[in-house]
Amino acid sequence: MMHTNYTIKESPPSVEDFASLRKLIGWSNPCLSVVQKSIDASLFWATIYLDSNLVGCGRVIGDGAMYFYIQDVIIHPEHQNKGLGSKIMNTLITHLESCCAPGATIGLLAAHGKESFYLKFGFKPRDGQSLGLGMCRFI
Repeated sequence: MMHTNYTIKESPPSVEDFASLRKLIGWSNPCLSVVQKSIDASLFWATIYLDSNLVGCGRVIGDGAMYFYIQDVIIHPEHQNKGLGSKIMNTLITHLESCCAPGATIGLLAAHGKESFYLKFGFKPRDGQSLGLGMCRFI
């Protein structure tokens, strides 16, 4: 259940707050100018603050027409298991359902061990059968 002082916003975080939250959960960051470009290129953001402190975020990236990807769903470790991740996902899904044309694809890459969290939002694992397996390459 959400604490009464949590505020959800549909706006991006500051570059410093976003980079700090990523670092806090063990994700690396490129230089801040690259992080800022990534923030600016996002299609939609959902952020959660406790007072003025960023404690959660998620965003939508993609081409804005056919393909959309949910990215960087992050909840501060001290605020996990309070429904904040679900609040972020519900905000992102509500936005996508309001703007996506029929036939659009919404994808995501789940962190290891977090796959079951996304099942309740209608995401299905790619088992390698009908759709093949997902792949990625890091530069």
